[in-house]
Amino acid sequence: MMKSESTLDKADVSISPVNRPTVPLLDPAFVAPVLFHRAYQERVRASGRGQRMVIGLERENGAVSRYETWVLPEADADGCRFLERTVKFLMWARGGWRLWLGGPGDLCRAVASHYTPSGARAFDCELLGRIYERALEVHCVRAEEVPEACEKPRAVGGHLDGCRLGFDLGASDFKVAAVLDGEVVYSDEFPWEPKVQADPEYHFTRLQEGLVTAASHLPRVDAIGGSSAGVIVNNRFMVASLLRAIPAERMEHARNLFLRVRGLWGVPLEVANDGDVTALAGTMSSGGGATLGVAMGSSEAAGYIDRQGCVTGWLNELAFSPVDLNPQAAAEEWSGDRGVGALYFSQQSVNRLLPAAGVKLDAAMGLPEKLKAVQELMTGGDPRAERIYRTIGVCFGYAAAHYAEFYDFDHLLVLGRVTTGYGGELLLGEARGVLEREFPDLAGRFTVEIPDEKSRRVGQAIAAASLPVIGSQP
Repeated sequence: MMKSESTLDKADVSISPVNRPTVPLLDPAFVAPVLFHRAYQERVRASGRGQRMVIGLERENGAVSRYETWVLPEADADGCRFLERTVKFLMWARGGWRLWLGGPGDLCRAVASHYTPSGARAFDCELLGRIYERALEVHCVRAEEVPEACEKPRAVGGHLDGCRLGFDLGASDFKVAAVLDGEVVYSDEFPWEPKVQADPEYHFTRLQEGLVTAASHLPRVDAIGGSSAGVIVNNRFMVASLLRAIPAERMEHARNLFLRVRGLWGVPLEVANDGDVTALAGTMSSGGGATLGVAMGSSEAAGYIDRQGCVTGWLNELAFSPVDLNPQAAAEEWSGDRGVGALYFSQQSVNRLLPAAGVKLDAAMGLPEKLKAVQELMTGGDPRAERIYRTIGVCFGYAAAHYAEFYDFDHLLVLGRVTTGYGGELLLGEARGVLEREFPDLAGRFTVEIPDEKSRRVGQAIAAASLPVIGSQP
């Protein structure tokens, strides 16, 4: 289904940022997309031959996202890499089953050839097909033929009345909370191993046990709200790494996990992607403003709340989005693509940097255990652990500037296990430093922040519990 490399992976990145003041300590070959993109755009402007490029993406219910930029007419290595990486970012940030490439024909066709069942991005085609339950279509057209944008945001969450249960499903543990009129009266974490379980009853039973425990701290249960890694549509899993071990013949049963929970409890239930709930928690705690939430956990999860306090219907699956254009960057295990967010802003990023840092851990250890070991080294003042966090922080500073090219936000909220403790503070300090030194044009546009410990542990539970409206149809 998937090719491990493509001509794009092997292409030379001929535009190399010069006089770059900040280099990731343990990843000196890192190539930030934002610098590559700006250098390419400068080349387009200087040539006087720039042509308009319009990218359109249609998703469910006729919603359409558009993105406009400028390119050179020829399909050279830099142009193909610029357009293909931009398309890849948009496909996982916005989502969609129909892609329009409106611009120079040769360039558009060269990039479109990768997004076919036999192309270099076959994984993306197959997974997007599963999400939208229809095959990905790619159309090369003139710029003026790309449909106009038709976004369909909707308000979500913020309901704090009554007796509510909230849960958050991660890859190594899940959290549950009991919330009474906006106050958390109970919360706890439960370890589990969903990614290796082939029986969907495991997932249902473990979640049910946690909910029952939380419910014992409330006089009654009026509603249940939850967040989970994965793509969730109408309270059904469409794609989720948590379900990777479940065979295809049992997948439909697994997708209906939350519907089963709702039927058992007989109360309103709403579940959203954990990134969107992260962003909602940030918006609720900050009092408003557009928020991009990034959770550095077992993978990179992201979510977005716009200026009207609405979710957009975008995928926000930044784990698959490019953050390093080094053609020899590490390849992500699931997608096979190089330089994507999951390997840079998650427990996987810590594991990736261990050899360069000179930290030797038992290969049999799981990622959560390796992260914990590095955090213990950090607590002890080990400079090797510090270099790991500084490297992640520098890469994230560049990624934050790149995200700002595609998202309009006031707050960039960062959380997840990787950000726990002093290492998280060091990470954000490096990220802020990159933004201040190299991107003065972004100064004052947004803040980069980690919520306090209470907000990190409790805010997500409150936000998840606030999703459903009490009295709505269960």
